[in-house]
Amino acid sequence: MNVQIFIPCFVDQLYPDTGFNMVKVLEKAGCTVSYNTAQTCCGQPAFNAGFWDEAKSVCAKFLKDFKGSDYIVAPSASCVGFVRNYYTKLFENSSLHHEVVDIGRRTFEFSEFLIKVLKKDDFGATLEGKATYHDSCAGLRECRIKQEPRQLLNNVKGLEIAEMNDVETCCGFGGTFAVKFESISMGMGEQKVENALATGAKYLISTDHSCLMHLHGYIKQKGYSLQTLHLADVLANGW
Repeated sequence: MNVQIFIPCFVDQLYPDTGFNMVKVLEKAGCTVSYNTAQTCCGQPAFNAGFWDEAKSVCAKFLKDFKGSDYIVAPSASCVGFVRNYYTKLFENSSLHHEVVDIGRRTFEFSEFLIKVLKKDDFGATLEGKATYHDSCAGLRECRIKQEPRQLLNNVKGLEIAEMNDVETCCGFGGTFAVKFESISMGMGEQKVENALATGAKYLISTDHSCLMHLHGYIKQKGYSLQTLHLADVLANGW
């Protein structure tokens, strides 16, 4: 199966190893992976900040960069959710409407692609210790992802999964929300981290590095030993 990967800004600039690990897992699953080096942003930051005209230009480029019929896979439910749910608003009643609908059908978050399209849930990964999983808002509410990451993690040898309290509550990042409402954002992050620690987990895992970056900041500030990991990094571990 031919697959194109979309690498979000967070992963490209701050966590490139996650992108490489996603490719590693996809190739082990039998996919032929390609990366269009002309790709840039999905347009979400500009859209969320209210710059819809600027966002539309970036989104139009995304449509051009990923033209075709291949599946598009990204290690970010946030970006995938934006493409699926908000491109239709930007390009409503435009000549690009059909392209937008098509690209929404072809774009998948990493874990849901493995489970729903490839129907694979065991990659021989190993990670010793207890972990807890954080449902990102975009993954849970925009992509309807809940069981897919957990199904994959349950097949990681040596890993014990413990659910935290209020697991579906926002971590407080929310993009510019963390900047505009810093104290509220930090309070929400504190609650999430403390709930994760209460499980006795060594690892805090998610599909979104944006959430993990926010939570890691609080963890580092407090000097906690809790380690944040992206799902792709877990699935590529030990082989």
